[in-house]
Amino acid sequence: GLRLRAYRDTAGVWTVGYGHAHVAPGTTWTLDRAEAELRLDVAAAMRDLDHAAPWWREVDAVRQDALVEITFNIGIGAVLGFHRALAAMRAGAWGAAAADLLASAWAREVGARATRIAGMIENNARENQPSENQKRTSP
Repeated sequence: GLRLRAYRDTAGVWTVGYGHAHVAPGTTWTLDRAEAELRLDVAAAMRDLDHAAPWWREVDAVRQDALVEITFNIGIGAVLGFHRALAAMRAGAWGAAAADLLASAWAREVGARATRIAGMIENNARENQPSENQKRTSP
């Protein structure tokens, strides 16, 4: 979600915009500023993934989006701490990757966001979008 006035996130970090962390209390942005910073933050997350886990570009677009969202949310250092989940993703074991993410402290902290992202990874589908398996079995 978008917040144009700084707020404390679930970890108590001052945040503004679409989740741009480590700002001063009282920071206020315009919509244009929030959208520009989001583009920069997403680009930084993608660069971090390119450097640390270049195989991420080979997975499906929905799963790439999930990896970028996690990286944007917690940073590449924390993402690299998901050793089993990343190994499972690299091997195409999407259910195992999702289960490992959902068993993490991160998932307990962010709740529904983790469930949504794990679903993207497991099913290769965004919310309200049929999974690849559902597409193949639909009449």
